[in-house]
Amino acid sequence: MSPVDTDIPSTRPYLIRALHEWCSDNGFSPYIAVQVDASVQVPMEFVKNGEIVLNVGVDAISSLRLGNDFIEFKARFGGVAREIVVPISHVIAIYARENGQGMAFPAPAPATLSAVKADATSDAPEPATDTASRSPLRSVTSEDAPVEDDEPPEPPSDGPGRAAGRPQLKRVK
Repeated sequence: MSPVDTDIPSTRPYLIRALHEWCSDNGFSPYIAVQVDASVQVPMEFVKNGEIVLNVGVDAISSLRLGNDFIEFKARFGGVAREIVVPISHVIAIYARENGQGMAFPAPAPATLSAVKADATSDAPEPATDTASRSPLRSVTSEDAPVEDDEPPEPPSDGPGRAAGRPQLKRVK
């Protein structure tokens, strides 16, 4: 049996916990970007384009549980306390707000999203278990690396409504 055939647990929850700890240890605010569907329990009024970004720093939330299947915590939105439940498979990034350093993950496959939506009628959301929701790792070759110029790249300009110097997460597909 090859390593691909075995049912190896996802590395995603372990990487999320490690980066959360790194952010906290270094005084950064850890944020997670989440792909929202019916299995995600977040305030829907703050969801934009099917995604929400959540501050999961110790000063912003309480009762944090970073499990292998779900991230659960309590947070206030507009002064109202809410229970947040996010399946690990729906976390598409975790990063430090102050410098943008972190890690992005593949979004759940559309078939996975549909299957999760169908199961969302139960009391507790079920995480996706197919291999498409797992984070595939691959080595980076010199062909994948960006070409370096003699001059440093121009910093990205802040769009309207953005505070100057605030890092932005850009998803590259």
